[in-house]
Amino acid sequence: MAKRVRVRAPELVGKGGWINTGDKKLSLAELRGRIVIVDFWTFCCVNCLHVLDELRELEERHRDTVVIVGVHSPKFVHEAEHRAVVDAVERYGVEHPVLDDPELATWKQYAVRAWPTLVVIDPEGYVVAQHAGEGHAHAIARLVEELEAEHEAKGTLRRGDGPYVPPEPEPTALRFPGKALLLPSGNFLVSDTTRHQLVELAEDAETVVRRIGSGTRGFADGTADTASFNEPQGLALLDDGSVVVADTVNHALRRLDPATGEVSTLAGTGRQWWQGSPTTGPARAIDLSSPWDVAVFGGRVWIAMAGVHQLWTYDPESGTVAVAAGTTNEGLVDGPAAEAWFAQPSGLAATADRLWVADSETSALRWVDPDGQVHTAVGTGLFDFGHRDGAAGQALLQHPLGVTALPDGSVAVSDTYNHALRRYDPATGEVTTLATDLREPSDAVLAGDEIVVVESARHRLTRLRLPEEAVRVASVAHRTRRAATEVAPGRLRLDVVFQAPAGQKLDTRYGPSTRLLVSSTPPELLLKGEGADTDLSRELDLNPAVPEGVLHVSAMAASCDDDEAIEYPACHVHQQDWGVPVRVTEGGADRLPLILAGMDQRP
Repeated sequence: MAKRVRVRAPELVGKGGWINTGDKKLSLAELRGRIVIVDFWTFCCVNCLHVLDELRELEERHRDTVVIVGVHSPKFVHEAEHRAVVDAVERYGVEHPVLDDPELATWKQYAVRAWPTLVVIDPEGYVVAQHAGEGHAHAIARLVEELEAEHEAKGTLRRGDGPYVPPEPEPTALRFPGKALLLPSGNFLVSDTTRHQLVELAEDAETVVRRIGSGTRGFADGTADTASFNEPQGLALLDDGSVVVADTVNHALRRLDPATGEVSTLAGTGRQWWQGSPTTGPARAIDLSSPWDVAVFGGRVWIAMAGVHQLWTYDPESGTVAVAAGTTNEGLVDGPAAEAWFAQPSGLAATADRLWVADSETSALRWVDPDGQVHTAVGTGLFDFGHRDGAAGQALLQHPLGVTALPDGSVAVSDTYNHALRRYDPATGEVTTLATDLREPSDAVLAGDEIVVVESARHRLTRLRLPEEAVRVASVAHRTRRAATEVAPGRLRLDVVFQAPAGQKLDTRYGPSTRLLVSSTPPELLLKGEGADTDLSRELDLNPAVPEGVLHVSAMAASCDDDEAIEYPACHVHQQDWGVPVRVTEGGADRLPLILAGMDQRP
């Protein structure tokens, strides 16, 4: 076995305290003898949610030797609220201890630069591996098996129950509902996300008429009682009266027949889409990635494919899917659909001539016209957010998840992290606030002269009259605050560290197996080094006239089993996007290492 680089693990500290431990504080000393996997995450981040799902099997299989500890490290102001973190832990079915670290204390101690990041600590308290992004569960599982054998032999492995203490279940009719749909009957269909069901409510939006789905996380077609979902979200009504369901964690579109309660699968395989997978073809044969909402526009079902920052379409006539807009790069770029950038599109609403998009990570309201051009109505990018009304060019939202077309041509925005319902009027270009004191509104539907809001964190639908005048609120603006890395002007060596997992090698059978894409905000920060290439190292030239900015780095590497005897080797894609705030200053670093997988062994 190759000698492993080991670094003593810093203590886990966070001002928000511990969740899922029965109010007990944990320390690494108490976990000595166990293999500890530290998951740095934030609940706005769809890639973090993917990793939570990737870890479930490992967590179950090695429950007596492995302790997973989530360290919640917020991006948005709302995510620094302890109650919001507690809600998110329940909402996403996190079944391990979570440390709430609102001030990023542990994030800084571990020199983390991206969400999600996984750190493996051996039974003697040493860091032995670090992985950024998704797709590392197989590598970590193999490392865990090595560590189990190594420390069993040394007598330093301690088996037993972990420190996880489940919360008491709450007797609410809905639990963190995601989206809602007004049925032709006048009843409401709601995606009861955390309970993995659809719920039909009567016209009063309170009385439960029926539940659809077993209530257990799964992927099965069948009757209302036997079918299963996995954190369903968006809903859309088709011309034949059936309902399309964005079955988010199953990476699938499902079909509900409201008359019979039968559930079937329209699109998706149950597997998550990865770079290099097909993007068009028979719907049941193509992988999807966290579809979050659906809407019918131009005769097709448009899909907010949050997991890959794109919009896709499903054609009910041909039974095919295809990419409609977005490049998979995360950001805010308008223009032709094939060149536009999105960032976790999570809400859709269609009118005759526009498809409105709630682009959550850029805190933006976007729209697509019939010619396929992408436009931004409100929002500036990944790092600016807040609650500010007025002219759209300076108005601010905070991680909106829903958008609803209103009769007068304006739209209501479920401004989730501001706990508000906002309105944008294209005729005037103004943003106003319709309602406040909602709790994480994630969607809204029109019902006569009322708007019914999905208050996700209050576990209910709330009826509001559309006000004739907007609510006045105090303006507030925020920027994502992470400590900037001080770098020297001029040449900066960018190294993305990637070490193939044990037993694997870079897959070069069909050409280069790595990709590196670099850009900056503002663009003037980079004099040289932007663009795409296959080398994971690159010389950048920083403009001394630009004192600070953000380097956007996207890396991908593919590795396969390194055994010629295996006819069909298993291959895995590792990928991550970083937004690294930098401050250009004399005496700053001339090298920027970003760990995709492994340990940085250069000084």
